[in-house]
Amino acid sequence: MGVASLVLGIISVIGGFIPACNLFFSVPALVGLILGIVDAVKKGKAGEPKGMSIAGIILNVIAFVVIIGMYVLVFAAGVAGSM
Repeated sequence: MGVASLVLGIISVIGGFIPACNLFFSVPALVGLILGIVDAVKKGKAGEPKGMSIAGIILNVIAFVVIIGMYVLVFAAGVAGSM
């Protein structure tokens, strides 16, 4: 699950920079965040290293920041362009 979280985080960060469809990439970011948290908790109880899942969690949080930032940027540009 840690690898899936990492892959979904990478895809979501890259897709978050596409202005026309960046909100659609919030779904894989949310799924990747949930997978990363579940994997980190599971590996924490088992005493295994959880670096991959933590990296996935961080990437998915960065993806949310990029998606929201791009949404605000495009919205602000639209408002400024209509003045």
